[in-house]
Amino acid sequence: MNTRSKTLLIISLTSALVLSASKVSGQVVVDPHRFDEAIEAFEAADRKSMPGKGKVLFLGSSSIRRWDTAAAFEGIDSINRGFGGSQTSDCIYFFDRIVTPYEPSVIVFYEGDNDISAGKTVEQVFNDFQTFNSLVREKLPETRIVYIPIKPSIRRAQLWPLMHLVNQLIYVRSQKSRHLNYADIATPMLATGMPPSESLFANDGLHLSDKGNALWASTIRPVLEKALSDD
Repeated sequence: MNTRSKTLLIISLTSALVLSASKVSGQVVVDPHRFDEAIEAFEAADRKSMPGKGKVLFLGSSSIRRWDTAAAFEGIDSINRGFGGSQTSDCIYFFDRIVTPYEPSVIVFYEGDNDISAGKTVEQVFNDFQTFNSLVREKLPETRIVYIPIKPSIRRAQLWPLMHLVNQLIYVRSQKSRHLNYADIATPMLATGMPPSESLFANDGLHLSDKGNALWASTIRPVLEKALSDD
């Protein structure tokens, strides 16, 4: 067994232990209707000028909403549908309104940060991602996902162990699926330790600075380009 296979086996066993130990009751439920106005604003914009099909869809919470993804990924035809404060369950609820109509070639997806902060367990967050991934496979079978793992941050440093476990579970899943790609932004962010360097963040210690966004773009672009070029 090579080193990579051993690593994946260790991660798989660790993940299984985490899931078996997670609470299955008392799941956190959030009301998706808190985003009705944001989703209606997307639909109003589409009525004025409907994006063409087959673009790259950037989807997720404020790390996506606050990011000028068109500028960061110049040369890649894309749509940004980030809505701040969102969780994976919100993307599931509004899937047919903010994903399906665009028939994207690739979905660049960032959620989970707010999920863990809201008190959701590792199991619940992972299962929600599984549901989102299944919706993509069912309704958009040719669409690929580029998963941006939950970022380490200064403000939520105490939650990083749980976030890291979610990332590990999804990384393992990505190794088994040609449609799911993992863009590891966490490792370079942690190059200077935990919590990461203040230079990567805005003043709130949570959202990214221009330097943080540039790091993300340089890490995500090759993974996205590979997803776009794969048959």
